[in-house]
Amino acid sequence: MTTIYRILPAADWAAAKAAGCFSGSAHDIRDGFIHFSTAAQVAETAAKHYAGLHDLVLLYVATESLTAPLKWEKSRNDDLFPHLYGDLPALAVHRVEPLPLGPDGRHVFPELEA
Repeated sequence: MTTIYRILPAADWAAAKAAGCFSGSAHDIRDGFIHFSTAAQVAETAAKHYAGLHDLVLLYVATESLTAPLKWEKSRNDDLFPHLYGDLPALAVHRVEPLPLGPDGRHVFPELEA
C-alpha cells in the first residue's frame, strides 16, 4: 500500500467525512486538483502552508483506494507531488491523526508510513 498525506483543519475533515468525500479547499479548487504530500514532503508542506495553525489533522490516504486520477507532478523544489484530479473518498483515508504544534511552533508529526 502506498500512503500519501493531506493536512486539513479538523472541522473540514469532519464535514468531508460526513459528506463521504473531500472535494478540496479553495486552493485546491483554484488549481484544479487536491494537493497531497509524501512522507518526505509533508513536514515542509506544514511549515510552508500551515505554520502556526491549530486544530489540524493529518490524513493518511491509501492511493490504491482512490477512484479519481492521481498524477505525480513537479512542484516545490522540482519534487514530484501527488495531485488528485477529483474527490477524495472518505473511505480512502485509513488513518487520521491530530497535528499539534510543539513548543518550537512547528507541527509535531506522528509516525509516517512510506
